[in-house]
Amino acid sequence: MKLADRTRAVLGRLWPQSLASQLILLLLAAIIAAQAFSIWIFHDERRIALVAVARDNLLQRAVSVAGLLEDTPPPLQTRILEASSSRFAVFWLGTTPLAPEPGESRFERRLQGFLNDRLGGGKKAHLNLHSDERRGPREWSEHHDDDRHWHSVPRDERPRNLRKILNRAEDLSLSIPMSDGRWLNVATSYRPPPGAFLPLLVQLALTALAAAAIIALAVRRVTRPLKNLAVSAEKLGRGEDLEPLQPSGPREVRALTTAFNEMQNRLTRFVRDRTRMLAAISHDLRTPITSLRLRAEFIEDDENREKMIETLEEMAAMTEAALRFARDESQAERAENADLGAILEAIASDQQDMGNDCSLQLDEKIVLPCRPVALKRAFRNLVENAIRYGDSVSISAALSAGEVAIRIRDKGPGIPEDRLKDVFEPFVRLEESRNEETGGIGLGLAITRSIIHAHGGTITLKNLPDHGLEAEVRLPVGG
Repeated sequence: MKLADRTRAVLGRLWPQSLASQLILLLLAAIIAAQAFSIWIFHDERRIALVAVARDNLLQRAVSVAGLLEDTPPPLQTRILEASSSRFAVFWLGTTPLAPEPGESRFERRLQGFLNDRLGGGKKAHLNLHSDERRGPREWSEHHDDDRHWHSVPRDERPRNLRKILNRAEDLSLSIPMSDGRWLNVATSYRPPPGAFLPLLVQLALTALAAAAIIALAVRRVTRPLKNLAVSAEKLGRGEDLEPLQPSGPREVRALTTAFNEMQNRLTRFVRDRTRMLAAISHDLRTPITSLRLRAEFIEDDENREKMIETLEEMAAMTEAALRFARDESQAERAENADLGAILEAIASDQQDMGNDCSLQLDEKIVLPCRPVALKRAFRNLVENAIRYGDSVSISAALSAGEVAIRIRDKGPGIPEDRLKDVFEPFVRLEESRNEETGGIGLGLAITRSIIHAHGGTITLKNLPDHGLEAEVRLPVGG
């Protein structure tokens, strides 16, 4: 088997079969896909907004600190710088600007214009934005001389916590000239807040659970009447008498249930009417057949008299068979779980008691829903035909893929391939291909097929390669 075929087979086994499971799975997939797409689109919005607010606040604070330092005596300036610094920003005064040149990008020029307007006095602030990944703490001490932020800053002017600031990914370097020739340097690093994946996962899980619960209730309201409808349709196909279903669920399902009830009523009425008509015709034919037979007795020509009596007897036999068939159909035998092995064993025992060669092979106990009397009659017809035309018969039954296969084999001459299906038609006999002493009128296999089909099964005939005929009956095991 190719890899693609194996993959499709595995996916076919994993894919849920029920309507509710499929709808829930598809809905969850849609929710997860929509949430993932939304997170992918908007995951950076919060970080950008927070960084923008922080930077705007920092710039305004830098302008305020610069003005305050101009009006504060030198002994107090250190305290002001320490109070203005935080874990994300460091303020200090130095002789060398942290940002040696004004920034050239459009965003940098816009921020520098914001600062210069508020500083006044012709002061020009230097501002540089950096978004390149900084080196880690261990690498910083080895390579800090190569960093363009620091090659012009004396070591003794660097604040103690500046190393942590410049090791972060997002940073801003700001230098504001003071009136005494020094520079107010500001180094910042505003890392975006850590991704809040746990709240997102919790939100996604709660949404998925709520949606699954809602869709499960909704689908259950739809599938429950559909399941009842499927069970009733299966029973109707087996010829069982059913009570009308109570319409429930959505409007479309109620309409379907109502249509099924009407179809069931029409089919039942149709079958009963035809059965009654067959019984009436067969019953009414007995009187003229009897009358004709009495008249035939007075025919002087012996040869014609015997032929006419033989024909009338055959017609009477056909009429009686039709009556028996109509009576059996009119009897509403209730379906029940029956032991198939017990049915077949009883048939085989009857044949053995009559001295016929009949064997039975059963690998396991098989219980299936059926009408036992009708099913026994169908198998008895098959076995008696096999005994009549093949002298001996073997019966076997085995489970396979949710159904049971019953095979009845004989050692007779078989049936021509082009006539295998014809023998199931009513009143069809193949005298030329079977024993001439059939004793039947051609209704046995027709009745058998009708019973098998009423149980939701199939029946097929085939000639065996060596010799004989095999009748295979397949019946569903599930109720």
